[in-house]
Amino acid sequence: MRIRSAAPGELPALQDIERAAGEPFRGLGMPDVADDEPPALDVLERHRRAGRCWVAAEAPDDRPVAYLIAEPVDGALHVEQVSVHPRAARRGVGRALLAHAAGHARERGLTALTLTTFADVPWNAPYYARLGFRTLDGPGLTPGLRRIRAEEAAHGLDRWPRVCMRAEVAHMGGTATGLPG
Repeated sequence: MRIRSAAPGELPALQDIERAAGEPFRGLGMPDVADDEPPALDVLERHRRAGRCWVAAEAPDDRPVAYLIAEPVDGALHVEQVSVHPRAARRGVGRALLAHAAGHARERGLTALTLTTFADVPWNAPYYARLGFRTLDGPGLTPGLRRIRAEEAAHGLDRWPRVCMRAEVAHMGGTATGLPG
């Protein structure tokens, strides 16, 4: 498995990964999440051009099986989306992408990774907590995270409990999260 920047021609494949990664939500009674459209090509391209769209590619053909897009928000690198194709799940692919994002954040002087996720989905908040992310509450929410949560609510995602989470990147290379540095 190799983590690298996404190539322009791979963006439609990232949408396919997103659709496949959404399917397990159907089994949790979350069909609207499963049916939600992936980020548009222009959104993916904006992240790619900014150097914040990475893929986990599998040998021998170097084809993406997962991706992560992120954006700086209030001094942290906010993980907007991380998706792993189900056939590549449970192999540390998401963890490797998050570690790569943490390294990117560290190099740019950003202090943490943040994300928003479903509180009760096993491969969402409980997974991130095992990697060292902590749930943020009212006083811990920055203006940018409040804006993101408002956008998510407007999109209808609040039908299921959601949380904001944060992991300090200074601790994301060693024992605090188990993420490779």
